[in-house]
Amino acid sequence: MAKRVFLIVLDSAGVGYEPDADRFGDVGSDTFGTCIRSGRLSVPNMEKMGLYQIEGTSFEKKGIPAAGCCGKLREQSAGKDTTMGHWEIGGVISPKPMPTYPNGFPQELLDEFAEKTGRGVICNEVGSGTEMIRKYGEEQMRTGKWIVYTSADSVFQIAAHEEVIPLEELYEGCRIARKMLTGENAVGRVIARPYVGESPNFTRTVNRHDFSLEPPKDTILDMLKAAGKDVIGVGKIYDIFAGRGLTKTFPNEGNEKNMDVTIYLLDEDFDGLCFVNLVDFDMLYGHRNDIKGYADALNAFDKRLDEFLPKMREDDVLMITADHGCDPGFPGTDHTREYVPILCCGKNVKRGVNLGTRESYADISATIAELFGIRYTGDGESFLGKIM
Repeated sequence: MAKRVFLIVLDSAGVGYEPDADRFGDVGSDTFGTCIRSGRLSVPNMEKMGLYQIEGTSFEKKGIPAAGCCGKLREQSAGKDTTMGHWEIGGVISPKPMPTYPNGFPQELLDEFAEKTGRGVICNEVGSGTEMIRKYGEEQMRTGKWIVYTSADSVFQIAAHEEVIPLEELYEGCRIARKMLTGENAVGRVIARPYVGESPNFTRTVNRHDFSLEPPKDTILDMLKAAGKDVIGVGKIYDIFAGRGLTKTFPNEGNEKNMDVTIYLLDEDFDGLCFVNLVDFDMLYGHRNDIKGYADALNAFDKRLDEFLPKMREDDVLMITADHGCDPGFPGTDHTREYVPILCCGKNVKRGVNLGTRESYADISATIAELFGIRYTGDGESFLGKIM
């Protein structure tokens, strides 16, 4: 019988600030804790898997996980963004931070981008994308220029109205920027940020697309693919890993549709990894300081587990984790330096195991590699022996 691992990343759902959070200005951040303290959180499936037994959290309750294994993972990479977080989950620790631009991008970089794309640039500020579009959307529509902005993360973001600049031209502009941004300007992601509507009620669309740096060495995706296994990406996984190591991909369509795909894949015969990113937690709620929306989205995900769990096969393993924090109740709108949860369950997975605090997100990939019996050259240490 084929072995299958379903690895679901609740994008930004951290479980409390890490020991080095002071370096990032994130002491006190606690994404899951904020949602729990809102009084709105109801996640019975994750609760059974041990969410409330994760040690050292603000919401820890003494006891034994009823239906799975639980723990938390510390990030070793020198950042708190989506790319580094997922690469570390994939077995690659990034010891050097990627470049950020707290004062905007150098003018010569923007001039080169304008020349190569044939369109001018406006904005060049640091801030929330919704705010940038609100401020500059009308000018963008009038002039046909690119809105270029960044955030606290290592990103070069390009926004354009879909009726002014066609999507494919926006994507091509991002590809041009990606080729330009190398060396000391090798940002983690170039992000297409299309929007629609009229001022002041512009809305961003699901046609966002990330153009990431390639990982500097092989990830668990590459290793599984080389070993002849299936590697299926759902949501932003293709973007984050620059398409590497995947045998099949389903683009991001939001949490609900991504879960529709994941549940559909339970009925498909494959042998390998289904790697899922659910970005709405981060994009729609964390960055917008929407505590209610974040808690409700976690509730909605947990409700989908009512459909998912009964359909799991004998050899299936489910792992739920995150890639960083983005506490909707913390000052500012940026990612937060947090531990992430690791929750595991399956018919052959032990119940009642507390994994404690693991030293790297990369332990997930080391565990998956051991589960499939493939050669592993990545970072991290396997916890397979503790859970199977």
